[in-house]
Amino acid sequence: MIRSHLPLNALRAFEAAARHLSFTGAGLELRVTQTAVSHQVKNLEEILGVRLFRRLPRGLALTEEGQALVPVLNEAFGRIGATLDRFEKGHFRDVVTVGVVGTFAAGWLLPRLRSFGEAHPFVDLRILTNNNRINLAGDGLDYAIRFGDGLWHGTEAALLMPAPLSPVCAPAMAERLRRPADLAGEVLLRSYREDEWQLWFAAAGSSGPATHAVVFDSSVTMAEAIAQGIGVGLLPTAMFSSALASGRLMRPFETEVHAGSYWLTHLKSRQPSPAMLAFRAWLLAGCQTQTTLPA
Repeated sequence: MIRSHLPLNALRAFEAAARHLSFTGAGLELRVTQTAVSHQVKNLEEILGVRLFRRLPRGLALTEEGQALVPVLNEAFGRIGATLDRFEKGHFRDVVTVGVVGTFAAGWLLPRLRSFGEAHPFVDLRILTNNNRINLAGDGLDYAIRFGDGLWHGTEAALLMPAPLSPVCAPAMAERLRRPADLAGEVLLRSYREDEWQLWFAAAGSSGPATHAVVFDSSVTMAEAIAQGIGVGLLPTAMFSSALASGRLMRPFETEVHAGSYWLTHLKSRQPSPAMLAFRAWLLAGCQTQTTLPA
């Protein structure tokens, strides 16, 4: 059927009648008479060459053909309505969906979201946090902010900022940590990256203990465990500046190890929308400003 010949009024009348199983109910919703709805549905049935309803003494029942058509129309009218709702004051409200590793979300992104909203009032962000294991296409994401080396198959990656790791502990524990070897008597906490502590001890010039560390899938959760005195953990300290500044967390040693950076990624096959480009520019500018601030 040619698109310009689609009987839109008849399709709308059928969809409403299918939800109410009543021409009268559909007429009340559409603010037309029961007769007008019945006529539109009959016209649609004649165009399609099938019956969409069985007329019963009390109400209607969908035929198999009607049952097949209903979900298609529900989805189509729903998408049209959702798109029209995004027009506001002469602007189109666009959506950018971002998957964010939880540490970066809590430590950098969330405290700055208000500034993005002020700069781009007609872009709605949808933030989905994760533990760095993500599928851009499968999760329906425009962007993913990840920790790693920037090499993910099929993606473009823009460097946001390095994220060096350093030991962090509770204040009471910091008092007994004078040198790296003192860590041998403490519970060590780490992420799923197995070699973090070995890399840090090597950078600190210490052999270090055999590390059978407690493993966390989130640095945010690990930070809370550290604050409660459960152990010493390797954290990207730039993401926990508030807790460090307040003294809730302490950094007993200055030695850092670079195990990865934060990256903004998107599928190479994905053509960025204007809203996506606006978010990218804002994010890169903010991260560049932070990484160039004096220590």
